[in-house]
Amino acid sequence: MDKNLKNGCVKIGDTDMYYVSFGNGEKKLVVLPGLSDGLATVKGKAMVLSPPYKKFFHDFTVYMFSRKNDIPKGYSIKDMADDQVEAMKNLGIERACVLGVSQGGMIAQCIAIRHPEAVERLILTVTAPYANEVIKKVVSSWIEMADRGDHRMLMVDTAEKMYSDEFLQKNRKYFPVIARFTKPSTYDRFLKNTDAIMNFDVRDELSKISCPTLIISGSDDKTVGNDAAGELSDGIAGSELFVYEGLGHGAFEEAKDFYDRVLEFCLRR
Repeated sequence: MDKNLKNGCVKIGDTDMYYVSFGNGEKKLVVLPGLSDGLATVKGKAMVLSPPYKKFFHDFTVYMFSRKNDIPKGYSIKDMADDQVEAMKNLGIERACVLGVSQGGMIAQCIAIRHPEAVERLILTVTAPYANEVIKKVVSSWIEMADRGDHRMLMVDTAEKMYSDEFLQKNRKYFPVIARFTKPSTYDRFLKNTDAIMNFDVRDELSKISCPTLIISGSDDKTVGNDAAGELSDGIAGSELFVYEGLGHGAFEEAKDFYDRVLEFCLRR
């Protein structure tokens, strides 16, 4: 294993939380993934997940976290945020740039609201300040697919809701094949994460976010809708908004300059 890469586990209360880390810079970047973490954690995946962050290695140590392993019933996004800050402190991370993607962006909002001292800069990517009608419709359909164990349809529909038409035309044929190898033994973790999303709403608290904030979205987001980024921007004073035209919920994967944009923002003085 490259010395820049680490697979780790940190104690959280009576359970623990998997994480991976890359690089050896003095600055810290904490990355919080989306709902996919409800199907598969980051455990043991440092080598697989690190390539997009190679330009960060000199200045940053990048930490990517899963949700904690034992998720109780009724576990909320705010609970996730509190546990995330505890995990950071247990690893000696007092303050960091925080990049949240989709559901991870919801957690990141709550960290900035509830624990402002822990966030140096905030990057909210393809996310929303509440479970709007688009989110509720999409997530409800995924809950139904998980309840009946239709993993193939869940994976195909997730991809259809995520990527641009150009990407889908090139890769649509591979989705059913990928689905064959990604089915979890149980959907319990996934369903607890979806429940947290459906009950999420911090619109009245966005004004509490005071750190420099960059909001990144796609112009055609079929998962969180196209109004969410503007609502975040309007609610967070001094925030910056960048929209990738023609991309959707998968903008962070499809846009070739996404990680360069994040790095520039994190290094800005």
